[in-house]
Amino acid sequence: MNFEDYETLPTQNSLTHMTAGAIAGVMEHCVMYPLDSVKTRMQSLRSAHNGSIVETFRYMVQREGLLRPVRGMSVVVAGAGPAHACFFATYEQSKHTLSQLTRHRHDHITHGLSGCLASLIHDAVSNPTEVVKQRLQMLNSPYRGVWECARHVYRAEGLRAFYRSYGTQVTMNVPFQAVHFVTYEWCQSLLNPTRGYEPRAHLTAGACAGALAAAATTPLDVCKTLLNTQERGAEGLAGAAALVLRTSGPRGFFKGVAARVLYQMPAAAICWLTYETLKHALITVELEEAPALRLAPEPAAT
Repeated sequence: MNFEDYETLPTQNSLTHMTAGAIAGVMEHCVMYPLDSVKTRMQSLRSAHNGSIVETFRYMVQREGLLRPVRGMSVVVAGAGPAHACFFATYEQSKHTLSQLTRHRHDHITHGLSGCLASLIHDAVSNPTEVVKQRLQMLNSPYRGVWECARHVYRAEGLRAFYRSYGTQVTMNVPFQAVHFVTYEWCQSLLNPTRGYEPRAHLTAGACAGALAAAATTPLDVCKTLLNTQERGAEGLAGAAALVLRTSGPRGFFKGVAARVLYQMPAAAICWLTYETLKHALITVELEEAPALRLAPEPAAT
């Protein structure tokens, strides 16, 4: 399949991007969920025995059970599918539209802006599930399941609690996705200049993009975790940042950075490889089912 088949045709089919994106999002979050639980514990002010990834994971398993690191995964499955479906569909459509407007003269800016727009939609869909997930991941969490946690949060704190960290989430994810997509597309231009389906190139570019974006935005992720887990004294992004500085000093903004990078590297690689593989498969099916439409001559003018 040549470049025009792979890049130009599918941009018009949002259903292809939504289907591939939803499956990729669920795959990414489920495979890497235990490490995400470890990262949340390391960033929390309440947790003990969180000096390293291994120490935190060992403590969770030994004291709270073998399945503790995967507690709350069901809410991620419920949220990641629609969030990533909207995310990839928005990114592809924005990239196509902006590329047409700029005539491909400013591709890095196009990719960054498209990632920012996609992030706004993704975060609006995923933020409530992120709140429930992190409440379940906390040390000594009082909730036995997803629905119990969601009901309690709603009754005790109202609907606003599910978007308490939305401003911080957007503040973090807009630069995260801008760095992520610019890095991914740049790596693709080096490793896969024809922009065909190249699994190794998608895997490598995704890992590099995830690692760089994760490291750069860790301070904001720490603040988001404090807001989601309702730490006392953390009201808004400025309040959360002041609390981190007061309790842990400047180094506190990079608590869990190793876990975050180790999570995002394979997560982004898995997500991009799954997305590009499914996108390639769905496009191939489309091309095989409608060869006549692509090859039929234009009707003569009357």
